Amino acid sequence: MSEAWVEVCTRSELLPGEYKVVWDGDTAIAVFNVDGDLYAVEDVCTHDGGELAGGEVIGFEVECPRHGARFDVRTGEPTCPPAYEPIARFPVREADGLIWTRDDR
Repeated sequence: MSEAWVEVCTRSELLPGEYKVVWDGDTAIAVFNVDGDLYAVEDVCTHDGGELAGGEVIGFEVECPRHGARFDVRTGEPTCPPAYEPIARFPVREADGLIWTRDDR
């Protein structure tokens, strides 16, 4: 578990509908801006380990570009097979115009 927050970017660099991926140690974290709200999840599909970032975002769901599994970025829960296990979610904070996240597991 990381105690330190990882800088993602400035708020102006992450517009609605966009995402950024940062690393906290060996954990890839995808931060999504969905209609102005920020959500951070582990950037790995629990179906086969592929990256989620770059997949289509439909409402609050991100679709794995490899096999079409979907996950709710608010909860990490799978919403469409072939994935059945949730992905990890992480905290997001904003301070002085910057966005931060961390692997708090």
